Amino acid sequence: MIPDFVLCCILNTAVVVLISPLFVSLVKKVKAWTQGRQGPPVFQTYYTLAKLLKKETIYSSQASWVSRVAPFACMAAILTASLFVPLVYVTEPYGGIGNIILFLYLLVVARFFMALLGLDAGSAFGGMGSSREMSVSAVIEPTTIIVFAALAFVFKTLNIFDMVGAAVSAGTLKTPILILLAISLFIILIVETSRIPVDNPETHLELTMIHEGMILEQSGKNLALMELSAAIKQTLLMALLINLIVPWGIATTLSAAAILAAAIFFIVKGSILALIIGLFESSMAKMRFFRLPGLFMMAFFFSTLIIIIEVFA
Repeated sequence: MIPDFVLCCILNTAVVVLISPLFVSLVKKVKAWTQGRQGPPVFQTYYTLAKLLKKETIYSSQASWVSRVAPFACMAAILTASLFVPLVYVTEPYGGIGNIILFLYLLVVARFFMALLGLDAGSAFGGMGSSREMSVSAVIEPTTIIVFAALAFVFKTLNIFDMVGAAVSAGTLKTPILILLAISLFIILIVETSRIPVDNPETHLELTMIHEGMILEQSGKNLALMELSAAIKQTLLMALLINLIVPWGIATTLSAAAILAAAIFFIVKGSILALIIGLFESSMAKMRFFRLPGLFMMAFFFSTLIIIIEVFA
Protein backbone atom coordinates (compact mmCIF):
# COMPACT_ATOMS: atom_id res chain seq x y z
CA MET A 1 0.00 0.00 0.00
CA ILE A 2 2.70 2.50 1.04
CA PRO A 3 5.00 1.92 -2.00
CA ASP A 4 1.94 2.17 -4.29
CA PHE A 5 0.89 5.41 -2.64
CA VAL A 6 4.39 6.90 -2.89
CA LEU A 7 4.49 5.99 -6.59
CA CYS A 8 1.02 7.48 -7.00
CA CYS A 9 2.22 10.79 -5.50
CA ILE A 10 5.38 10.81 -7.64
CA LEU A 11 3.47 10.00 -10.85
CA ASN A 12 0.70 12.53 -10.32
CA THR A 13 3.12 15.29 -9.29
CA ALA A 14 5.44 14.60 -12.23
CA VAL A 15 2.53 14.63 -14.68
CA VAL A 16 1.06 17.88 -13.34
CA VAL A 17 4.44 19.66 -13.52
CA LEU A 18 5.17 18.38 -17.03
CA ILE A 19 1.82 19.07 -18.70
CA SER A 20 0.65 22.26 -16.94
CA PRO A 21 2.51 24.61 -19.34
CA LEU A 22 0.90 22.77 -22.28
CA PHE A 23 -2.63 23.66 -21.17
CA VAL A 24 -1.63 27.33 -20.67
CA SER A 25 -0.33 27.45 -24.25
CA LEU A 26 -3.42 25.67 -25.62
CA VAL A 27 -5.76 28.25 -24.09
CA LYS A 28 -3.65 31.05 -25.65
CA LYS A 29 -3.63 29.21 -29.00
CA VAL A 30 -7.42 28.83 -29.05
CA LYS A 31 -7.91 32.51 -28.16
CA ALA A 32 -5.55 33.49 -30.97
CA TRP A 33 -7.44 31.32 -33.48
CA THR A 34 -10.75 32.91 -32.53
CA GLN A 35 -9.16 36.32 -33.18
CA GLY A 36 -7.89 35.25 -36.62
CA ARG A 37 -4.26 35.01 -35.52
CA GLN A 38 -1.87 32.05 -35.68
CA GLY A 39 -0.89 32.49 -32.05
CA PRO A 40 2.18 31.18 -30.19
CA PRO A 41 3.42 27.58 -30.61
CA VAL A 42 1.80 25.06 -28.27
CA PHE A 43 5.15 24.63 -26.51
CA GLN A 44 5.76 28.38 -26.11
CA THR A 45 5.16 28.31 -22.33
CA TYR A 46 7.90 25.66 -21.96
CA TYR A 47 10.31 27.87 -23.95
CA THR A 48 9.37 30.90 -21.83
CA LEU A 49 9.88 29.05 -18.54
CA ALA A 50 13.24 27.66 -19.73
CA LYS A 51 14.35 31.17 -20.74
CA LEU A 52 13.28 32.67 -17.41
CA LEU A 53 15.11 29.97 -15.44
CA LYS A 54 18.37 31.00 -17.15
CA LYS A 55 17.93 34.70 -16.38
CA GLU A 56 19.11 36.60 -13.33
CA THR A 57 16.58 37.48 -10.63
CA ILE A 58 16.45 41.22 -9.95
CA TYR A 59 14.76 42.59 -6.84
CA SER A 60 13.21 45.99 -6.22
CA SER A 61 15.17 48.28 -3.92
CA GLN A 62 12.09 48.25 -1.67
CA ALA A 63 11.89 44.45 -1.54
CA SER A 64 12.45 42.54 1.69
CA TRP A 65 12.99 38.83 2.40
CA VAL A 66 9.34 38.29 1.45
CA SER A 67 10.18 38.70 -2.25
CA ARG A 68 12.89 36.04 -1.92
CA VAL A 69 10.72 33.53 -0.04
CA ALA A 70 7.24 34.04 -1.55
CA PRO A 71 7.84 32.38 -4.97
CA PHE A 72 9.19 29.24 -3.29
CA ALA A 73 6.37 29.26 -0.70
CA CYS A 74 3.78 29.52 -3.49
CA MET A 75 5.35 26.65 -5.40
CA ALA A 76 5.66 24.52 -2.24
CA ALA A 77 2.00 25.07 -1.34
CA ILE A 78 0.78 24.25 -4.85
CA LEU A 79 3.00 21.15 -5.18
CA THR A 80 1.75 19.91 -1.80
CA ALA A 81 -1.82 20.50 -2.97
CA SER A 82 -1.01 18.47 -6.09
CA LEU A 83 -0.47 15.40 -3.86
CA PHE A 84 -4.19 15.46 -3.02
CA VAL A 85 -5.49 15.35 -6.60
CA PRO A 86 -5.00 12.14 -8.62
CA LEU A 87 -4.45 12.88 -12.28
CA VAL A 88 -3.53 9.62 -13.95
CA TYR A 89 -3.32 7.00 -11.20
CA VAL A 90 -5.40 6.30 -8.11
CA THR A 91 -4.42 3.60 -5.65
CA GLU A 92 -6.73 0.82 -4.50
CA PRO A 93 -8.01 0.84 -1.82
CA TYR A 94 -8.52 4.57 -2.24
CA GLY A 95 -7.24 6.76 0.55
CA GLY A 96 -4.58 9.26 -0.37
CA ILE A 97 -3.64 12.01 2.03
CA GLY A 98 -5.38 15.11 3.26
CA ASN A 99 -8.85 16.21 2.21
CA ILE A 100 -10.61 19.03 0.42
CA ILE A 101 -10.36 21.30 3.48
CA LEU A 102 -6.57 21.07 3.57
CA PHE A 103 -6.47 21.34 -0.23
CA LEU A 104 -8.38 24.66 -0.06
CA TYR A 105 -6.13 25.91 2.75
CA LEU A 106 -3.05 25.22 0.61
CA LEU A 107 -4.54 27.23 -2.26
CA VAL A 108 -5.21 30.06 0.19
CA VAL A 109 -1.60 29.88 1.45
CA ALA A 110 -0.34 30.27 -2.13
CA ARG A 111 -2.71 33.21 -2.70
CA PHE A 112 -1.59 34.82 0.59
CA PHE A 113 2.09 34.71 -0.38
CA MET A 114 1.30 36.00 -3.87
CA ALA A 115 -0.55 38.98 -2.38
CA LEU A 116 2.38 39.64 -0.01
CA LEU A 117 4.72 39.48 -2.99
CA GLY A 118 2.71 42.14 -4.81
CA LEU A 119 2.82 44.45 -1.81
CA ASP A 120 6.47 43.84 -0.93
CA ALA A 121 7.91 45.29 -4.14
CA GLY A 122 6.55 48.71 -3.19
CA SER A 123 5.05 49.47 -6.61
CA ALA A 124 1.59 50.95 -7.15
CA PHE A 125 0.69 48.15 -9.61
CA GLY A 126 1.55 45.42 -7.11
CA GLY A 127 -0.46 47.12 -4.37
CA MET A 128 -3.51 47.46 -6.61
CA GLY A 129 -3.20 43.86 -7.81
CA SER A 130 -2.95 42.53 -4.24
CA SER A 131 -5.86 44.69 -3.10
CA ARG A 132 -8.05 43.48 -5.95
CA GLU A 133 -7.00 39.85 -5.44
CA MET A 134 -7.99 39.99 -1.78
CA SER A 135 -11.30 41.67 -2.64
CA VAL A 136 -12.14 38.97 -5.18
CA SER A 137 -11.04 36.18 -2.83
CA ALA A 138 -13.21 37.57 0.00
CA VAL A 139 -16.23 37.20 -2.29
CA ILE A 140 -15.34 33.91 -4.02
CA GLU A 141 -14.11 31.88 -1.04
CA PRO A 142 -17.58 31.28 0.50
CA THR A 143 -18.70 30.10 -2.94
CA THR A 144 -15.63 27.86 -3.27
CA ILE A 145 -16.38 26.32 0.13
CA ILE A 146 -20.00 25.65 -0.86
CA VAL A 147 -18.93 24.07 -4.17
CA PHE A 148 -16.50 21.72 -2.40
CA ALA A 149 -19.14 21.01 0.26
CA ALA A 150 -21.45 19.97 -2.59
CA LEU A 151 -18.70 17.61 -3.83
CA ALA A 152 -18.45 16.13 -0.33
CA PHE A 153 -22.23 15.58 -0.21
CA VAL A 154 -22.35 13.98 -3.65
CA PHE A 155 -19.42 11.60 -3.07
CA LYS A 156 -20.02 11.16 0.70
CA THR A 157 -16.38 11.86 1.55
CA LEU A 158 -13.92 14.74 2.08
CA ASN A 159 -11.02 12.87 0.50
CA ILE A 160 -10.37 13.70 -3.17
CA PHE A 161 -8.81 10.26 -3.81
CA ASP A 162 -12.01 8.65 -2.52
CA MET A 163 -14.08 10.99 -4.72
CA VAL A 164 -12.12 10.11 -7.84
CA GLY A 165 -12.16 6.42 -6.89
CA ALA A 166 -15.95 6.54 -6.49
CA ALA A 167 -16.28 8.36 -9.79
CA VAL A 168 -14.11 5.74 -11.52
CA SER A 169 -16.19 2.92 -10.01
CA ALA A 170 -19.52 4.54 -10.87
CA GLY A 171 -18.44 5.53 -14.38
CA THR A 172 -20.51 8.71 -14.41
CA LEU A 173 -22.90 10.65 -12.19
CA LYS A 174 -26.61 11.19 -12.59
CA THR A 175 -27.15 13.76 -15.35
CA PRO A 176 -28.72 16.69 -13.39
CA ILE A 177 -26.04 16.48 -10.67
CA LEU A 178 -23.39 16.11 -13.37
CA ILE A 179 -24.48 19.32 -15.12
CA LEU A 180 -24.76 21.36 -11.91
CA LEU A 181 -21.38 20.15 -10.61
CA ALA A 182 -19.69 20.79 -13.95
CA ILE A 183 -20.99 24.39 -14.12
CA SER A 184 -20.01 25.11 -10.50
CA LEU A 185 -16.50 23.64 -10.89
CA PHE A 186 -16.00 25.47 -14.19
CA ILE A 187 -16.84 28.83 -12.58
CA ILE A 188 -14.44 28.09 -9.70
CA LEU A 189 -11.77 27.17 -12.28
CA ILE A 190 -12.26 30.46 -14.15
CA VAL A 191 -12.20 32.60 -11.00
CA GLU A 192 -9.37 30.84 -9.16
CA THR A 193 -7.08 30.91 -12.19
CA SER A 194 -7.70 34.60 -12.95
CA ARG A 195 -9.29 34.12 -16.36
CA ILE A 196 -11.71 36.33 -18.28
CA PRO A 197 -14.30 37.63 -17.27
CA VAL A 198 -12.78 37.95 -13.76
CA ASP A 199 -9.25 38.90 -14.76
CA ASN A 200 -7.18 39.04 -17.93
CA PRO A 201 -3.87 37.19 -17.44
CA GLU A 202 -2.40 38.72 -20.60
CA THR A 203 -3.12 42.37 -19.96
CA HIS A 204 -0.70 44.99 -18.71
CA LEU A 205 -3.25 47.77 -18.39
CA GLU A 206 -3.36 49.44 -15.03
CA LEU A 207 -7.14 49.42 -14.80
CA THR A 208 -7.57 45.68 -15.44
CA MET A 209 -4.62 43.92 -13.83
CA ILE A 210 -5.05 41.58 -10.86
CA HIS A 211 -2.77 38.54 -11.20
CA GLU A 212 -0.32 40.29 -13.54
CA GLY A 213 -0.14 43.30 -11.21
CA MET A 214 1.10 41.16 -8.34
CA ILE A 215 3.95 39.54 -10.32
CA LEU A 216 4.85 42.57 -12.46
CA GLU A 217 8.03 43.24 -10.44
CA GLN A 218 9.21 39.62 -10.65
CA SER A 219 11.97 38.44 -12.95
CA GLY A 220 14.16 35.46 -13.74
CA LYS A 221 13.71 32.31 -11.68
CA ASN A 222 11.17 33.90 -9.33
CA LEU A 223 8.89 34.81 -12.25
CA ALA A 224 9.29 31.27 -13.65
CA LEU A 225 8.22 29.82 -10.29
CA MET A 226 5.19 32.11 -10.10
CA GLU A 227 4.12 31.32 -13.67
CA LEU A 228 4.62 27.57 -13.19
CA SER A 229 2.74 27.52 -9.87
CA ALA A 230 -0.18 29.36 -11.52
CA ALA A 231 -0.14 26.82 -14.38
CA ILE A 232 -0.10 23.89 -11.92
CA LYS A 233 -2.99 25.39 -9.96
CA GLN A 234 -4.97 25.64 -13.19
CA THR A 235 -4.21 22.00 -14.06
CA LEU A 236 -5.22 20.79 -10.57
CA LEU A 237 -8.60 22.52 -10.83
CA MET A 238 -9.00 21.19 -14.38
CA ALA A 239 -8.17 17.70 -13.09
CA LEU A 240 -10.86 17.97 -10.41
CA LEU A 241 -13.43 18.86 -13.05
CA ILE A 242 -12.23 16.22 -15.52
CA ASN A 243 -11.65 13.30 -13.17
CA LEU A 244 -14.87 13.76 -11.19
CA ILE A 245 -17.20 14.44 -14.10
CA VAL A 246 -15.63 12.26 -16.84
CA PRO A 247 -13.41 9.83 -14.91
CA TRP A 248 -12.74 7.45 -17.79
CA GLY A 249 -9.18 6.33 -18.40
CA ILE A 250 -7.66 6.81 -14.93
CA ALA A 251 -5.27 3.96 -14.11
CA THR A 252 -6.09 1.82 -11.08
CA THR A 253 -3.28 -0.66 -11.63
CA LEU A 254 0.41 0.14 -11.54
CA SER A 255 1.56 -0.96 -14.97
CA ALA A 256 3.44 1.02 -17.60
CA ALA A 257 0.73 0.49 -20.23
CA ALA A 258 -2.09 1.59 -17.88
CA ILE A 259 -0.17 4.69 -16.73
CA LEU A 260 0.74 5.67 -20.31
CA ALA A 261 -2.85 5.21 -21.48
CA ALA A 262 -4.14 7.24 -18.48
CA ALA A 263 -1.66 10.04 -19.22
CA ILE A 264 -2.79 10.16 -22.87
CA PHE A 265 -6.45 10.14 -21.78
CA PHE A 266 -5.82 13.00 -19.36
CA ILE A 267 -3.96 15.08 -21.95
CA VAL A 268 -6.81 14.59 -24.44
CA LYS A 269 -9.51 15.48 -21.88
CA GLY A 270 -7.44 18.41 -20.60
CA SER A 271 -6.90 19.68 -24.15
CA ILE A 272 -10.67 19.59 -24.78
CA LEU A 273 -11.26 21.51 -21.53
CA ALA A 274 -8.53 24.02 -22.51
CA LEU A 275 -10.35 24.44 -25.84
CA ILE A 276 -13.60 25.14 -23.97
CA ILE A 277 -11.84 27.64 -21.67
CA GLY A 278 -10.32 29.41 -24.67
CA LEU A 279 -13.68 29.61 -26.46
CA PHE A 280 -15.40 30.78 -23.26
CA GLU A 281 -12.82 33.54 -22.75
CA SER A 282 -13.07 34.60 -26.39
CA SER A 283 -16.85 34.93 -26.15
CA MET A 284 -16.77 37.03 -22.98
CA ALA A 285 -15.62 40.53 -22.09
CA LYS A 286 -13.98 41.31 -18.78
CA MET A 287 -16.70 42.13 -16.25
CA ARG A 288 -16.78 45.30 -14.23
CA PHE A 289 -15.62 44.65 -10.69
CA PHE A 290 -18.98 45.13 -8.98
CA ARG A 291 -20.69 42.70 -11.39
CA LEU A 292 -18.43 39.77 -10.47
CA PRO A 293 -20.55 38.57 -7.50
CA GLY A 294 -23.32 37.79 -10.01
CA LEU A 295 -21.04 35.19 -11.64
CA PHE A 296 -20.01 33.76 -8.27
CA MET A 297 -23.63 33.50 -7.14
CA MET A 298 -24.39 31.18 -10.05
CA ALA A 299 -21.91 28.60 -8.69
CA PHE A 300 -23.18 29.25 -5.15
CA PHE A 301 -26.81 28.67 -6.22
CA PHE A 302 -26.09 25.47 -8.17
CA SER A 303 -23.95 24.04 -5.35
CA THR A 304 -26.60 24.84 -2.74
CA LEU A 305 -29.14 23.14 -4.99
CA ILE A 306 -26.92 20.03 -5.17
CA ILE A 307 -26.67 19.92 -1.37
CA ILE A 308 -30.47 20.25 -1.02
CA ILE A 309 -31.00 17.48 -3.58
CA GLU A 310 -28.50 15.19 -1.85
CA VAL A 311 -29.97 15.82 1.61
CA PHE A 312 -33.68 15.59 0.78
CA ALA A 313 -33.82 13.37 -2.33
